[in-house]
Amino acid sequence: MKLRKSNAPSPRNLPQGALESQISKYFDFLRLEKQVAQNTFLSYEFDLTSYRDFLHRVGIDSAEKVREEHISKFIRALHERNLAPRSIARTLSAVRGFHRFLMGEEETKRDPTQNIDALKRTKSLPDVLSVVEIDKIFEQPENIKPLGIRDRAILEALYATGMRVSELVNLKQSNLLFDEELVLVFGKGSKERLVPIGKSARNWIAQYQTNGRSIYAKKGKSLDVLFLNVRGTKMTRQAIWNIIRKYAKAAGIKKEVHPHTLRHSFATHLLEGGADLRAVQEMLGHADISTTQIYTHIDREYLKEVHKTFHPRG
Repeated sequence: MKLRKSNAPSPRNLPQGALESQISKYFDFLRLEKQVAQNTFLSYEFDLTSYRDFLHRVGIDSAEKVREEHISKFIRALHERNLAPRSIARTLSAVRGFHRFLMGEEETKRDPTQNIDALKRTKSLPDVLSVVEIDKIFEQPENIKPLGIRDRAILEALYATGMRVSELVNLKQSNLLFDEELVLVFGKGSKERLVPIGKSARNWIAQYQTNGRSIYAKKGKSLDVLFLNVRGTKMTRQAIWNIIRKYAKAAGIKKEVHPHTLRHSFATHLLEGGADLRAVQEMLGHADISTTQIYTHIDREYLKEVHKTFHPRG
């Protein structure tokens, strides 16, 4: 089906109310981090413009205010327009992705799509890497070269601590409390938290400081920032994304892998190993435990899949 541009102005050209700002952030994520193809992006833009217009008609000006009943009404509205089932499924997929993104970024505390029958819960869960896949990715950097050592240290730090990529790029050497096996992380709203960091990550960071950072550091430019680019300045989120994508591809991983994937994997592996939900909440820096509970759903889906596969009447 050929896409037609909506007559409504694009969210990026509207006054930046809460809803428009949230949609703009999601569009930036699709373009910069997921790097979706132009046609795919236009599909998202077309579908989310329709969704935004619907929310405005029912008096919703922020995704935080959307409830399950609004999603149900939107579905009915799509059916009333006699859209093909495939078009409705595509639109709902875009809506689901938008709300899942906001949950992951902690812009909202709930996902109003989670109990909608048309939106399969298993499809909305974030990709999680297995331990074997983590190991394969970590084996890819050239550990005899300064950049390879830096990249390995970045991968180890993200998985060891569950840090957000925005927290990683702002990490300073003075935040490393290795004598106590901790790292001081500054999260959203300048909230700080102490997170344990394992031996492997500590070793690679120390090796990077000696054989990588010392090479790239430049007086007056690098300051105390831990992870530097070749110009001696702080790395960008996009640079970290590119590094992870590069090594995931080199490792032959077919899943969608980005910085948040390591954060998802960190939390999931801890919970699967028996960690307390409150402890994982503290390490992730979630203000609300309901945000952390998303990772228990991943475990439940795995258990259900095992039951279906191996139970005689599954």
